[in-house]
Amino acid sequence: MSYLRFDKAQMTNLQDILPKEILRSNRSGAYSCTTLVDCNTRKYHGLLVVPVPELDDENHVLLSSLDATVIQHGAEFNLGLHKYNGDNFSPRGHKYIREFDSLQVPTTVYRVGGVILKREMMFQHFENRIIIRYTLVDAHSETTLRLQPFLAFRSVREFTHENSHLNRDIHPVENGIKTCLYRGYPDLYMQLNCENRFVFRPDWYRGLEYPKEQERGYASNEDLYVPGYFEFQIRKGESVVFAAGLSEVKTEGLADLADFELKVRTPRDNFYNTLVNSAHQFIVHREHEDYVLAGYPWFKCRARDMFVSLPGLTLTNNEVKKYEDVMRTAEKAVREFMAGEKLTVSVKEIEHPDVLLWAVWCIQQYAGMVSMEKCIEKYGQLLLDIMEWLRAGNHPNLEVRPNGLVYAEGRDKAITWMNSTAGGRPIVPRTGYIVEFNALWYNALMFSAEVCRTMKDDRLTSELEQAARLCAENFVPMFWNEFGYLCDYCVDGYRNYEVRPNMIFSVALDYSPLDSKQKKSVLDYCTKELSTPKGLRSLSPKSGAYNPMYVGPQVQRDYAYHQGTAWPWLAGFYMEACLKVYKMSRLSYVDRLLVGYEEELFYHCIGTIPELFDGNPPFSGRGAISFAMNVSGIMRIVKLLDKYNTY
Repeated sequence: MSYLRFDKAQMTNLQDILPKEILRSNRSGAYSCTTLVDCNTRKYHGLLVVPVPELDDENHVLLSSLDATVIQHGAEFNLGLHKYNGDNFSPRGHKYIREFDSLQVPTTVYRVGGVILKREMMFQHFENRIIIRYTLVDAHSETTLRLQPFLAFRSVREFTHENSHLNRDIHPVENGIKTCLYRGYPDLYMQLNCENRFVFRPDWYRGLEYPKEQERGYASNEDLYVPGYFEFQIRKGESVVFAAGLSEVKTEGLADLADFELKVRTPRDNFYNTLVNSAHQFIVHREHEDYVLAGYPWFKCRARDMFVSLPGLTLTNNEVKKYEDVMRTAEKAVREFMAGEKLTVSVKEIEHPDVLLWAVWCIQQYAGMVSMEKCIEKYGQLLLDIMEWLRAGNHPNLEVRPNGLVYAEGRDKAITWMNSTAGGRPIVPRTGYIVEFNALWYNALMFSAEVCRTMKDDRLTSELEQAARLCAENFVPMFWNEFGYLCDYCVDGYRNYEVRPNMIFSVALDYSPLDSKQKKSVLDYCTKELSTPKGLRSLSPKSGAYNPMYVGPQVQRDYAYHQGTAWPWLAGFYMEACLKVYKMSRLSYVDRLLVGYEEELFYHCIGTIPELFDGNPPFSGRGAISFAMNVSGIMRIVKLLDKYNTY
């Protein structure tokens, strides 16, 4: 039985099934995303969503959806589903769905009377092409299949509406057509591997509505253009392949291409393999560079997210080359930033003061999961260059103070991962001595000293160890408070006493300035006030600013973003801290926590983990449908548990 499987009763219950989404990517920036019943509920949804660099750096929806209609004895049964104004759904094709599973590719089985039709969808690796295979499993009489493409040709940030500027021209290609609705866009090729008839019947479908955009307080209506439809006969047992992409294909090879794409997929047959598949979607190759996308469907490559995510997305599955490929791009970005040059790679937010500290942590994970010797060979010089640059005070917003701690200015600009803003100013203005910055700094000093010791550089080892001792001596007086946990940040004599999860890094990192009793106290505070089944809360419920429900318009969500919502990537470090402090006695506890994340694979976007969760029950998933740091954090803990269980 398939791991991610949904039966007829689930698939025909729109209230329960409509929030469930499916995502597939091609490893080069394009993706296909919709709901399990093919009813688009976001402006980001579409069967073929691709970057168009000639226009901008956004993705663009070309093929929004493809409605299939089964025709027998002149009777038509449309399998599509769209939501229109006024909560109207049409043509309600979901009622024909018998089952859905996602073992290798999203597979839907429809039953219309005596007709059983199977549809398999796959995104071709490293090509901007969606492939859909229809197989007529059973039929008792002559059957015709009609495919009707809904086209958008617009940015994921915008909507399209009926207009007179649209180009209706179509041009025949082998077993299909090509068309381009607007200047500046590439041609869209739609082809089948069988003889078919394309009926040119241009029309606008008006007033489609996207409820997820309504929930987020945005505009939610658009019109889609349908140029006509493809029609062909299909026999019992026959498979027909439809392809939509940016280049023409030899249609005689489409069947083999579909077989190959199906064969190379890792089956989603258990928790870990499903996470591995999700991890692969974040690694993107573009023009000789490799990146980690922070999440789908709207995030790009952000420097902090890349360094936090990379070890879990790659090294936990022994995919060392993928790690090294991404680090090649990351190193270029780091060196260009340190040299004060304009970045030639598409890495965002590298100027944030903790990014290079996370880069050191990322290299540290390579040393632990591969080997110290290989780490020094590959990244030893980069590591030492980063540390020398930071210690020399070259970072524009990370100053090493005489007390050995690092200081950053964050009053006017959000500089930490808690980066929500209102009116251009940070909602959580963390500034001065920031707790996780200094935990990362101490860890970086100690790890760099370890590297230098291995390299037999006694002078630099001594310097780094001395800097680490100074940092440790002042870390506890700066952040430790009388209640037994760490202040979140300290500036100009002010100490922020809010109970936030950022103190967990001082326990989870390999090197900590805290003693064992202090580690236990910090961990216990996180357990009592911040831990949920879906991650650590960003703020304790005891705080007057606690706002755990990430719902409503943009401004309302911005104020809730880091004021009580729960984040799974933080839980990854929390579970790591649990195992470091309590060792084997917490194995069963961590196992139970992981169950909550396995359940999540069947909700929101199936097979992956969303960006964040409400901080209060029922802990609903919110935000981006797939988030790299969350998937990475959970993968690291799964592998860490395996390590403990082998002892």
